[in-house]
Formats: sequence, structure tokens, C-alpha cells
Amino acid sequence: QVRLVESGGGLVQAGGSLRLSCAASGRTFSSNPMGWFRQAPGKEREFVAKINWSGTGTSYGDSVKGRFAISRDNAKNTVYLQMNSLKPEDTAVYYCAAYAPGYTGPNYRTGPIDFWGQGTQVTVSS
Repeated sequence: QVRLVESGGGLVQAGGSLRLSCAASGRTFSSNPMGWFRQAPGKEREFVAKINWSGTGTSYGDSVKGRFAISRDNAKNTVYLQMNSLKPEDTAVYYCAAYAPGYTGPNYRTGPIDFWGQGTQVTVSS
């Protein structure tokens, strides 16, 4: 059974940092681009970051650029999201996602997503 399991969420004060992890199991994801999305209450799911299969290429949503960093360790089948200078507007459920293997197209802000994690809550207090 393929699973993506996020961890590392929690409550943090504005200006603080958190590091999210996404551990994949059931198969290797070394050929899949991986990403992070988030959804705040009452809002649509928003693209946060994407990393290519080798870890050499990354993309970020405008609202997190310069503050967040995505990375991956293919040997551990794990993807990370380092979040710095957190703001109250970063409060959301954060989801890990596995793109279709080898995807390099321009529509990464919406997909194609093969697998989703269950999400982890991040709350930033002011």
C-alpha cells in the first residue's frame, strides 16, 4: 500500500520556524517530482513548493518564496519543507504530494498528482 505520511506540524509563533517531513512507503518515489500544498479554512488548496526527482530543481509559490525551502532524500524516500519567518497567514493544513513520474510540464501548481498525504496542521500565532 502506497502511503505518504507528513509530520512536523504544530503551533509556532510568528517569526518562528518549522520543518515538515513527508515519508513515503509502499514504493520508491525517486522518479517522481514531489511537492507541498496547503489549504487554509475556507480557501482553496494552494501550491507551496515542488522539487524535481533529482533534487536539483525547485519551484515555489509567490507567498513563500525566500522563506520556505523544499528538499528531498531519495535514499530515505523522504521530502522536507523547511519553513522560516512564519506568518499567521501560513496557517493551514500542509499536504505532501507525489507528481506523476517524470513530470516536467508547466502545470505543476495544480498537478498531475498521483498520491496525496493525509496532511499536517501548521498554526502560526501572532
